[in-house]
Amino acid sequence: MSRKYFGTDGIRGVANQKLTPELALDLGRAAGRYLNDVGSHKRVVIGRDTRRSGPMLGAALAAGFNAAGIDTVSIGIAPTPAVSYIAREGDFDMGIVISASHNPAPDNGIKLLGHDGKKLADETELRIENLMADSFVRPIGANVGALLQDSSLSESYMKFLETVVPERLDGMRVAVDGANGAAHAMGPEILRRLGAEVVAICTEPDGMNINDHCGATHPERVQELTKESGCSVGVAFDGDADRAVFSDVQGRLINGDRLLGIVASYWQSQGELNPPIVVGTVMSNGGFEQYLAGKGISLERTPVGDKYVAQKIAEASALLGGEQSGHIIFPQRQPTGDGLVTMLEFLRVLKRSGRTAEEFFADYDAWPQLLINVTVADRSTWNDGELVQATLADSERKLVGHGRMNVRASGTQPMVRVMVEADNFGLRDDVAESIVAAMVKEAGGAVYSRVDLTYSLGE
Repeated sequence: MSRKYFGTDGIRGVANQKLTPELALDLGRAAGRYLNDVGSHKRVVIGRDTRRSGPMLGAALAAGFNAAGIDTVSIGIAPTPAVSYIAREGDFDMGIVISASHNPAPDNGIKLLGHDGKKLADETELRIENLMADSFVRPIGANVGALLQDSSLSESYMKFLETVVPERLDGMRVAVDGANGAAHAMGPEILRRLGAEVVAICTEPDGMNINDHCGATHPERVQELTKESGCSVGVAFDGDADRAVFSDVQGRLINGDRLLGIVASYWQSQGELNPPIVVGTVMSNGGFEQYLAGKGISLERTPVGDKYVAQKIAEASALLGGEQSGHIIFPQRQPTGDGLVTMLEFLRVLKRSGRTAEEFFADYDAWPQLLINVTVADRSTWNDGELVQATLADSERKLVGHGRMNVRASGTQPMVRVMVEADNFGLRDDVAESIVAAMVKEAGGAVYSRVDLTYSLGE
């Protein structure tokens, strides 16, 4: 049975339209009933990003939990990884994040985390969905859940972050793009606590400017800031700060692949990467994989999605993994992606190695990689036609020994993502254009966006 509300990363939609207070109320009540069924301590923590709709949805969600007899503790504006940490380390049965991550301000989302700080399993989300329509005996009196607020809980997360870099960051000058999001204050603050000098932008959220031409989905802002300010490195968070991307002093983008390469190669040189494995996805660049191989490090690929990366990390006992988008997991620190931890681990490598981000950048060249997003009439039947199937087969043959491709339907939008990578630009473009042309002709497709992943950041 498929889930009706939950997608690949919680429930998302335009706030007050698809994601309504009524839905949030029903979800809180159902999640509360689930906690009652499994015999929990009946206490959850709720954090949100800076969107205008966040308090509205948070109030409705808390009311639902309270109606089921569950106490809720709101910590206000906080990154997703902070909620994960507090849920795991505190006396909480569940962590709730109200955020649509890198999406625009009118959108919002609700993500449920377990006591272990990890996203709930699909079957648990389905079980909660099935409880949303059921009636139940409502608690009364002292059995009604309490609505509490305690923003001081976020300080425990900040104290944890301070332990990531025992060497401190004195003498470093870091450019920060806070995306006007959940880490707009915590990002610069943790750097200052550790002794770094900070040049920051997009740290004045107004409820509607989150991710607005800033943050990890618009890395050109921090690239330009790093270059203009002369900072040795720059960092840009996304709206909920579960990921981060970087820039060197020349304004060159350091995406998730390159970040993983820098950290893994340094750890390997210090005898700290055991086993010598990095987990990436089908989108991870071939130049990155070749670079790792030259260091004696293997790349384990998964489907796109941080939950798949997390699963493979656990299976392989790997020490790090992630996606090009900057969603990086350091399992010894946090069970899910944490943009602030990623920033601190990267800066720690720079501090310990004595090398600059600029020097590390020159260690390898990415292979030419192109991503074309194509809208289609039906993402479930886009590859049923003979022309598309024949073109895909012919493209596979052309790329043998020279590259690879990954063509897949989006899990959240009515489009197909066409990624082609090759050892030269001509082959890459020829293969990509032939696939797109076939989809436009036979599957009712139209090009939505085109991103050269060789030099920039995809979704």
